[in-house]
Amino acid sequence: MTEAEAVALADAPRTRASLAADLRALGVQAGDVLMVHSSLSRLGWVAGGPVAVIRALQDAVTPAGTLVMPTFTLHLSDPANWRNPPVPPLWWDTIRAEMPAFDPAVTPTRGMGRIAELFRTWPDVKRSDHPHSSFAAWGRHAEIVTADHPLTFSLGEGSPLARVYDLAGRVLLLGTENNTSLHLAEVRAGKQSTVAFSGPLLVDGQPQWVTFDECDYDEKTFPPVKAAFEQRGGVTVGKVGSATAKLMSQRALVDFAVQWWRADSSTDSLP
Repeated sequence: MTEAEAVALADAPRTRASLAADLRALGVQAGDVLMVHSSLSRLGWVAGGPVAVIRALQDAVTPAGTLVMPTFTLHLSDPANWRNPPVPPLWWDTIRAEMPAFDPAVTPTRGMGRIAELFRTWPDVKRSDHPHSSFAAWGRHAEIVTADHPLTFSLGEGSPLARVYDLAGRVLLLGTENNTSLHLAEVRAGKQSTVAFSGPLLVDGQPQWVTFDECDYDEKTFPPVKAAFEQRGGVTVGKVGSATAKLMSQRALVDFAVQWWRADSSTDSLP
């Protein structure tokens, strides 16, 4: 979406104060542990852009709360599997040898949006150490959420998603339907099939191309679960700026999805 289109979405400039007020009206509270997925352009034109959005989120949860955002870097992967665009096979060995290793302090996100990209560099933000599936967090529980992120099953037990679950966190969708927490439900529902992943890591301070097993996650299974959870009253829907915003308990969502995927196809057996 262009900036002109963002202007057209809004009847007035969105500001730090107006966005914070919208978040509170939606139900975001001081002290919340909040997993945020966002689209800046969907909010309408924001005075201050992503800076204002992050400050509004901080105002809503306060320092007693915790903000968490995915800061994924799936471009740090095997060039043999690249499709958008593919690169010549003769390049592969050079890319593997020369691609900078993942560094939580400097490696940029890819495809995560301007808000998450700025958030990873924000003062006092912590970032987990995973070459593909890192998360950034700010606030009271930032260290707990981001510590000891495992390589394998990076969105399952031991992951920042599981820590948000342990902390009875909530999920906030701002103008997007992306909801990473459902990957935790995939693992808990019994999905144990793995695929080989690889990427550049710092091992004892030295860059090294590392191959490891990762869960074969599948977002194509998510839409019916999302729809059913919302239809059964699990989601609060409102407006934040111009964006459709959705707020939900992460624990309720994950538990619902686990039961859904374990259930028989009969609707009588669904949660």
